[in-house]
Amino acid sequence: MSVQGSDRDHDRLQRLLSPRSVAVIGASTRPESVGRAVFANILLGDYQGIVYPVNPKAKSILGVRAYPSVLEIPDEVDLAVVIVPARAVPQVLEECGAKGVPAAVVISAGFKEIGPEGAALERQVQEIAQKHGIALVGPNCLGLINTAPDVKLNATFARSTPPPGTIAFVSQSGAVGVAALEYAESEHIGLSKFISVGNKAVLHENHLLKALADDPHTDVILLYLEDLEDPKGFIELAREITGELPQKKPILAIKSGRTREGARAAASHTGALAGSDEVYDSLFHQCGVLRVETLEELFEYAQALALQPAPRGDRVAIVTNAGGPGIMATDACVRRGLRLAPLSDETKRKLREGLPPTASVQNPIDLIGDADERRYAHALKLVLNDETVDAVIVICTPQMMANLEAIARTVAEAARSQREKPVLACFMALEELGETLQILERAKIPNYRFPEAAARALAEMAQYTAWVHRPRTPVRTFEVDREAALTVIQKAQREGRRFLPEPEAHAVLRAYGFPVLRGELATGEEEAVRIAQGIGYPVVLKVVSPQIVHKFDVGGVKLNLKDEAEVRAAYREILGRVREHRTDAEIWGVFVQEFVPGGLETILGLKRDPHFGPLLMFGLGGVYVEVLKDVTFRIAPIRELGAYRMIKQIRAHKLLEGFRGQPPRDVPAIAECLLRLSQLATELEAIEELDVNPLMVFEQGRGARVVDARILLQG
Repeated sequence: MSVQGSDRDHDRLQRLLSPRSVAVIGASTRPESVGRAVFANILLGDYQGIVYPVNPKAKSILGVRAYPSVLEIPDEVDLAVVIVPARAVPQVLEECGAKGVPAAVVISAGFKEIGPEGAALERQVQEIAQKHGIALVGPNCLGLINTAPDVKLNATFARSTPPPGTIAFVSQSGAVGVAALEYAESEHIGLSKFISVGNKAVLHENHLLKALADDPHTDVILLYLEDLEDPKGFIELAREITGELPQKKPILAIKSGRTREGARAAASHTGALAGSDEVYDSLFHQCGVLRVETLEELFEYAQALALQPAPRGDRVAIVTNAGGPGIMATDACVRRGLRLAPLSDETKRKLREGLPPTASVQNPIDLIGDADERRYAHALKLVLNDETVDAVIVICTPQMMANLEAIARTVAEAARSQREKPVLACFMALEELGETLQILERAKIPNYRFPEAAARALAEMAQYTAWVHRPRTPVRTFEVDREAALTVIQKAQREGRRFLPEPEAHAVLRAYGFPVLRGELATGEEEAVRIAQGIGYPVVLKVVSPQIVHKFDVGGVKLNLKDEAEVRAAYREILGRVREHRTDAEIWGVFVQEFVPGGLETILGLKRDPHFGPLLMFGLGGVYVEVLKDVTFRIAPIRELGAYRMIKQIRAHKLLEGFRGQPPRDVPAIAECLLRLSQLATELEAIEELDVNPLMVFEQGRGARVVDARILLQG
């Protein structure tokens, strides 16, 4: 998906966000009404276009002539802001369509958020907007703001107007939007755009991301999301904005509902573990979106990304006048994946020349408590010129001898002297910081009250840098026998079965090139012995039944059978136990499979989500998936780098790298299996869920083997 849409769509989005004229339909003379607040915000907010109040019962509003209908306005209208009762919205939009209004913001509530009747009314609004080609935001929203100097539009009923800046904020919640605007104003955080999307009847986050990608006033995009209308489109669009465009822009998101679990499916681990929060985490990983927890963090990180250059790497120097805060910053940096820069010997030598003997020239650099602006200037010049340093955090605690304003000017001058390395400040005084903060603001240096916040912000900057400079890998396609896999699936469908027993599941995986262990279905004891001898001992026996998904639960598995006698005894025991536990089960026979000891158990999974599409899962098998749920997810298709990142992101990944004398495992073999699973997921849409559990992974260079597999078809 390219950020470039059709010329007509682009023009309507431009009219929406940068209108030359606005009609406020429902503008009111009542002082406490929403219609009055919106009209006042536009009129008194120095809007650079023309605003028309529309109200059939008023001659004028705030001294401006009112019109009974948008159709009565003699001039062209770019944007209609609608604040009328929900029942009246369809008629108003019909009039906007007849007038040729290209864009609308419907602030009115009373639609799908109130139930089925409201949902039906919203569908009517959607149909009218689509019929007339109206780019519509809402309904049930706060409105929008554009602080660009040639627009200066505040078409909301919020009481706060943020200063102009380069950060855009798109919010699905009006209440969160109000809080964000209040916070931005109180913290002097400049915004370029604010858009409250409401119920997303027509325009949703993807449309607005396209517009903001092209916006010359926006450098950073913030999102508050409760859901995504088009997850696949979001991935493609966000990946392009964050990492591929000539003018790349970081995207930061809060996704609410972190503890809400998705639908459960008993047939597979993947279905049971793939809650909505895990999927959103994976989605954001795939497209370079930085996920944050709180509004405070959202703006803290956004300021750093908007005001300072991106770091070249993850090596940070900390300059402080107090040991404790320096240690706190160090701990926070390391916890977030940053490294303390190993200062060069030359830098440390020169630091000693200009600092008292009690100062520490090891990173973090402690200038000690009586440090003045000259010490800060000396230290900052040296660390910013050191090639081992990618970024600097400057900490200043209030001391009797410290002139905070002078130190702030020193920090500002040091940052101005070079434009390649970010400088973040932490002036820890809680009072009398007015002029100090203004000095930092004018120099575009974000200030944080506590060292940990500065470290977190810098870590997000480094993470974004790593994303931008990641190696690009293509979506890999293998030669497979899709027809053979479809033959197995279609046979089950004709027989009215959703579950593919193990021999069929193995046949599907073998057709897609998975390294499946040798095995064959035996329908009698003598045949089981013959197959075991052909494979070679030791072997495994497993019951095969379309009604039995979990074979161990009914005593349907026997491992490490070393000779004919053990195979015969195991065959009889399996049939006896299964018939005792599941009298209703149709038993096809017993699957005889080679037994290969010594590998590390891992699990691969696939679940087809109705909203996100095919989800892939990876984790370690055994207790790690059963108890710890140590797994990662991605939305298919994935690229080669994505496969390796899935493997790296499980908490127990060190076991794959070799731990306490254990040999490293064949990670490339796992990655290839994940890539093959990705291709299978996109090509065999009839499969709803699939588990490979375990995929046994051997020492580096010895590959991996599919031991057991379950496949559930769509119903």
